[in-house]
Amino acid sequence: MSGSLTISRILGDHPFAEIGTPSAVASNKERGLVAVGGDLGCLQWSGCGTAKDQWRPYRVGIYDTGDLRCRWVLESRWPVLSFAFHPTLPVVAVGTGAYDGGYFFEGELLILDLESERSTSVIHGAREVLHVGWESERTLRVVVAPPDDYDFDEAHTHGFAAVVERSDWSDVAPGSVRQEELRGQWVEFERPRMEAAADRGIESLAGLAGNLWWEPRRQVWDVQGLRDGRVLACSDGVLAETWLPDGRLEWRVPDEEGGRQLAVRAGQRDAWVNVERRRVRWVGREQVTEPQLVARVSLEDGRVLDSLRLDTSVALTTRDDGWLALRSTAWDRRHPEPAALIRPAGEAPEVRVPLGGFDLFNHAFPIRHCRQLLFLQGKEREPWRDKWVVAVDPAGPDGEPSVRQLFPLDWDAKRAGHLFGGPGIEIGSAENRDLVHAGAVHDGAGLLPGNAFVIRRSLGDGAARWVFTADFPATALDGDDDTVYVAFNSGELVALRTSDGAVRWRQQLEVGGQPVVPLSLTLTEAGRLLIGTVDGRILDCSVADSAGQ
Repeated sequence: MSGSLTISRILGDHPFAEIGTPSAVASNKERGLVAVGGDLGCLQWSGCGTAKDQWRPYRVGIYDTGDLRCRWVLESRWPVLSFAFHPTLPVVAVGTGAYDGGYFFEGELLILDLESERSTSVIHGAREVLHVGWESERTLRVVVAPPDDYDFDEAHTHGFAAVVERSDWSDVAPGSVRQEELRGQWVEFERPRMEAAADRGIESLAGLAGNLWWEPRRQVWDVQGLRDGRVLACSDGVLAETWLPDGRLEWRVPDEEGGRQLAVRAGQRDAWVNVERRRVRWVGREQVTEPQLVARVSLEDGRVLDSLRLDTSVALTTRDDGWLALRSTAWDRRHPEPAALIRPAGEAPEVRVPLGGFDLFNHAFPIRHCRQLLFLQGKEREPWRDKWVVAVDPAGPDGEPSVRQLFPLDWDAKRAGHLFGGPGIEIGSAENRDLVHAGAVHDGAGLLPGNAFVIRRSLGDGAARWVFTADFPATALDGDDDTVYVAFNSGELVALRTSDGAVRWRQQLEVGGQPVVPLSLTLTEAGRLLIGTVDGRILDCSVADSAGQ
C-alpha cells in the first residue's frame, strides 16, 4: 500500500465539534477540564438508510478549559446523562442510558481514568444511570432507573437512589458493581427531555467558548466543489451554504431540518436541494409535518429561486447531461408514486415514469458521473425482492419515458442473498462504461463481518470485475479512472485502485488527533477531496495515491 491523505484546511471548525449536540456538561476548575456528552445523530434520512448499521452516535469528550482542545473522545453505547469529577482522583463517573421503547431501561456506569484514557463499564449488566455524584472519595451516589417498566408502575418518573462504595475508584474492575448494590430508596426523579438537555448543554458550552451564538454543526450530507473554487454543502439544520476559496463562509440558508442532496445545474448559477421534511410538530391536537420540499437555490447569494411542493419525500438521481429524477420515498406497495423527471433547463417535472415501491434500505442507489438515470427496482408486489439495476430513458424509442432492465443487483446467482444498494459512480471510456458501487449483504442478525462491499461491474451485463469487502457500511464514494475513494461509518477512508480494486492506502480519519467520521465526499479534481463529516465540518484534503504502483 502507498499514498496518503493530508487535510489542507477545515471549513466550519468550531470548539466541541467532536461530540455533536450536547446532552450533559460538567467542568472541573482544579483540573482545568470539562467533560461533555453528546449525540452525533443518526446516519439515516428518508431517502437512504444504508449507512446506519453498527453506527454508535453517542460520544464522551474531555476538553481543556483553557484552549478548548479535545484531549480525547470515546464512543458510548447509550446517551450520556450525567458526569461527576472525583474530588481527588483523576477519575470521572459517567451515567448513561435510555429506555428501549418497549420494556427495558438500559445503560451503564462508566469510570473514566483521565491519565490512562481508559474507560471501564462497572455495572454487571445493563442499567440506565440517571444521575451520578460523589459524596466522598470512596462513595458515589447514583440514581438508576428500574430494570424495566413491567413491574414498576412509576418507572418513567422514579428511580432508585443508591450508594456505591469502593476503596479506590481508579481501580474498579469491569462489571464489579452488582445489581444488588443498586437497590436503594425509591425516589421521584424528573427525566429531562432531550431538547431541554441540549439547550442547557449549548448554553454551557457557549459560555465556555466565550461565544453566546455558539451552536453545534451537524451532519454534512452532501458537499460539492464549484468551478470558481467555492465549496457548496448541505447539512442537518442548513438548507445550503457556500464557502469562499479563502475559507470564509459566503452565505448560509438555515433550515429546521436541512438539505440532504445537491444537484448543481449547468452553468453553476443555481442548484436543486433536496430538503428533509420528517419532523413532526403539534398544531392544536393534530400532528403535522411541513410540506415536502425540493428548492432551487441561487449559488450567488443563497436565495431560494423556486421550490417544488411535493406530496411525498423524494430521492434525487442525476444524469451528466442535466436530467434530474425525483423518486418518491413514501412506503406504498400498492400505489407507489411514479418518478418525476425534470429536463436539464426545466423548472418543474414534465414527465413521469413508474419504478415501483421504495424503501430507504433496499432502494437507495445514488450514482454520480452517470450517463444514465440508474435505479434499483424490485418485484411489483414485493419491491424489496429480486432487485435489478434499471436505466430510465426520459425519451424512449416511442418518445415516451421507458425503463430498461440492465442486470440483477446480486451478481452471484448461487448466493440467493438479499442485497442492499449504496453510493456509486460510473467510470470508463465511452465504449466501455462500468459501474462502481457500494452495498451490503443483508442478514437477520445484522451486518456480519465482510458483508459490506464495493464492486466494479460491467454496465453491459453486470459481471463483476472485482469485489472489495468490508465490515462496516459505506457512507460515500467517489473517484475516477485511477482511484476510487470509499468512506465508511467506522471512520475509515479507503483508496482502491480502479483497475483491479487493490488497496492503495487506508486511513482512519482524524482531526487534531481525534477520530472523525466521513459522511459525504467528492473528488473535485485529481488529488483533491472534499469530505463532509458527521460532526458538521468540511475537510479540504490533498491525496497522493502513487498511481504508478
